[in-house]
Amino acid sequence: MCGLCCPSGTWAEGVAQAECERVLYGCQHLEGDRGVPALLGEPGAPCPPRTLSAPPPPAGMGPQHAMQTAERLYTQGYISYPRTETTHYPESFDLKGPLRQQANHPYWADTVKQLLAEGINRPRKGHDAGDHPPITPMRSATEAELGGEAWRLYEYITRHFIATVSHDCRYLQSTISFRIGPERFTCTGKTVISPGFTEIMPWQSVPLEESLPTCQKGDTFAVGEVKMLEKQTSPPDYLTEAELITLMEKHGIGTDASIPVHINNICQRNYVVVESGRRLKPTNLGIVLVHGYYKIDAELVLPTIRSAVEKQLNLIAQGKADYRQVLGHTLDIFKRKFHYFVDSIAGMDELMEVSFSPLAATGKPLSRCGKCHRFMKYIQAKPSRLHCSHCDETYTLPQNGTIKLYKELRCPLDDFELVLWSSGSRGKSYPLCPYCSNHPPFRDMKKGTGCNECTHPTCQHSLNMLGIGQCVECESGVLVLDPTSGPKWRVACNRCNVVAHCFENAHRVRVSSDTCSTCEAALLDVDFNKAKSPLPGDATQHIGCVFCDPIFQELVELKHAASCHPMHRGPGRRQGRGRGRRPAGKPGARRPKDKMSALAAYFV
Repeated sequence: MCGLCCPSGTWAEGVAQAECERVLYGCQHLEGDRGVPALLGEPGAPCPPRTLSAPPPPAGMGPQHAMQTAERLYTQGYISYPRTETTHYPESFDLKGPLRQQANHPYWADTVKQLLAEGINRPRKGHDAGDHPPITPMRSATEAELGGEAWRLYEYITRHFIATVSHDCRYLQSTISFRIGPERFTCTGKTVISPGFTEIMPWQSVPLEESLPTCQKGDTFAVGEVKMLEKQTSPPDYLTEAELITLMEKHGIGTDASIPVHINNICQRNYVVVESGRRLKPTNLGIVLVHGYYKIDAELVLPTIRSAVEKQLNLIAQGKADYRQVLGHTLDIFKRKFHYFVDSIAGMDELMEVSFSPLAATGKPLSRCGKCHRFMKYIQAKPSRLHCSHCDETYTLPQNGTIKLYKELRCPLDDFELVLWSSGSRGKSYPLCPYCSNHPPFRDMKKGTGCNECTHPTCQHSLNMLGIGQCVECESGVLVLDPTSGPKWRVACNRCNVVAHCFENAHRVRVSSDTCSTCEAALLDVDFNKAKSPLPGDATQHIGCVFCDPIFQELVELKHAASCHPMHRGPGRRQGRGRGRRPAGKPGARRPKDKMSALAAYFV
């Protein structure tokens, strides 16, 4: 005797009464079944902003990070331009070309070859925004070649593309009716006939629990167990990033480029926090802020204004509206709303004071202000910052790290006490001036940078004094000695995440004014521990190039980077650039002995 088990079955009478348990025990008798053929359509052209910004389980990363990863894949030539809102392939688009690129891939070669042999299915018509074609894989890549998150996103994009030219998933939807005692029940399930595109996108396949056993009318089954489930309703859960993006698109808020940025901004500003399952939970600050806006002007919270502006911009693109009139009208609306909000700001203050303390009353004293020479308070809550209550000035600090006072040293330009930012014992750290970081003193400095990017000619903490040479990974970065890292000394790039651990247990490491004759990098003067010196004899001091000197090469270990300096590579590894070679596209770029000229070469 076979068994019939279906958790999705329903009772024809609806809500059961408790006494039905004693009625239902016995045998279940199959009254009949009916099957209806159905199709599960292919997913359409990859990838609309929602698909890329909130990838399903195969990718599983945040929208901002997904877009940044996609841009890196684009610049490396693996995928087409990712910032597109178009989900429709032009009729002239060669779909077989990108598909042939995947014919020898170890993961989906069989599926691709079968598609090419049987003929592809033209993707269903999508939205043509008139910008760029849908995201398409441009060349084949393996997990070993890309690695990590880049591979997971590339795999998803490629699988999605192959699925768009695959055939629909065909299945039989069956409904079985049966009786247990005098009561009638039904259960519904699906039986896959042809998997179609779900073969390459298994996370969209028909779940196994939805399948039904093979049975005929009149079959009898034993009732194994009868349960009366009692449940209660619960409030809806917090929105996921995917659900939020769907709502933003529905209400016309943002574009393919701005939607991930908007979500990332509200996370960084501590309006929401990302919980498990990438659900966005509003913080007290975010809730109070929304209530404050709503109290003063509801349209500042509702999506109506933003949606209306987006519609006007679309009309401009279609030639149906004059951009000068739209610009003037929009600016006038926002100007009026701004003045009204400023005049009514007391309502926002009242709500904030209920939940939060004034900025001047929070934080702990950390470093002295260069203007009034009083202690500024360090507010650790995101976004972390320094606040001078006497001058009523607030200075933004680098996020996602620890901040502490840096030896009570002062900036030679503004007399502010320096602070030290650190990302951990195995990460980067650098000193910074709170004022210079918020108000860059030199034109070649960007806001938010530290002393490791400052071009001051004489400051002992500046790039001019601690810079060694061009980064081995990025185009614009410079490797800078971290003077606070001893005795586990580090050299870190001031732009990317490359960190080199070197000269462990050395007493002192100093950047020399001399340069290497081979690669033009600054030489390092290292005073080793006598008990652990790698030098021959009793020598403890050595001056050399961190890239070219054979003694130093054995003492340098590169971290957080995909490759290392060519001088440190063994045979057979892929080549790359390093400090010993001139940067590509800059035939005259070199590090002169005069450090001010060197900085001009780096930044100008």
